[in-house]
Amino acid sequence: MRAARLIKMVLLLQNRPSMTAAELAQELEVSERTVTRDAQALSEAGVPVYADRGRLGGYRLIGGYRTRLTGLARSEAEALFLSGVPGALREMGLEDAASAARLKVSAALLPSLRDASRSAAQRFHLDAPAWFREADPPELLPVVADAVWDDRRVTARYRRQDTEVERELEPYGLILKAGAWYLCARVPEHGAHRVYRIDRFTSVTPGDDRFVRDEEFELPRFWEERAAQFARSILRSAAVLRLSPAGARSLPYVTDPAAAREALAAAGPADERGWVRIVLPVENDDVAYSQLIVLGAECEVLEPAALRGRFEQTAAGLRDLYR
Repeated sequence: MRAARLIKMVLLLQNRPSMTAAELAQELEVSERTVTRDAQALSEAGVPVYADRGRLGGYRLIGGYRTRLTGLARSEAEALFLSGVPGALREMGLEDAASAARLKVSAALLPSLRDASRSAAQRFHLDAPAWFREADPPELLPVVADAVWDDRRVTARYRRQDTEVERELEPYGLILKAGAWYLCARVPEHGAHRVYRIDRFTSVTPGDDRFVRDEEFELPRFWEERAAQFARSILRSAAVLRLSPAGARSLPYVTDPAAAREALAAAGPADERGWVRIVLPVENDDVAYSQLIVLGAECEVLEPAALRGRFEQTAAGLRDLYR
């Protein structure tokens, strides 16, 4: 909308001594000709926008002009608290609201503090996705995010193995974990909170009514407890290992850290070479193989036999390859 763009232009000029038409066009995502027209409209409305001509010219506010249009809208205030996660804001569709909020806050600060937001941005950045993984935000994330902000019930369909299930949900909160988005939602039919991976939703339809949020519910604590439960729930098998001192030190970095530490704490005495024998909870043989192969010759798999056999085949193949 033009009105919002004009306000943003005034705030930009209020925060900087001068800006060229090209800089304003880039910030406002319009053409330089539109910038010229907007500057003229502001001048006609009584905002003292002055254009300096020439190669080094630009636009500036004169006479110490200060706008009072710095009140934050609710969406802008909420987005401001997420300003340290620009990628997440962009994926939820809140990037514009956060940008407007930062401008308004900067406009309300003393001149000596105007560079605070830029200074912080230069010193802290959160990159949530894991290495070697391209971020692929779920298509339905903005719809889910709107429902979370608005406390609005939704009807959602999601993939569960080979079937699709439909549920009425009360969306409580969003979690970004290692580049994947999750929804914490209360299921009204049984009153429990559950976690859904958003990229498994096939449709999300907001309802007309809002739900009353449980003020005692704490999303960070819920996620911490649920994540710990999930990590333990998938460790359904076990592997018997012999580890060298170096292998024991590295084990928590290649598998579930809590399970590794408990297994090492329960180990018996080390042998004369310093090797220990442990029983490690694992998800399955495939996952255990991909994790333990990293330890190389610092780890010997004793059981189960099928897993040990895979390591024997790998060792034989490596021996033949490097002979």
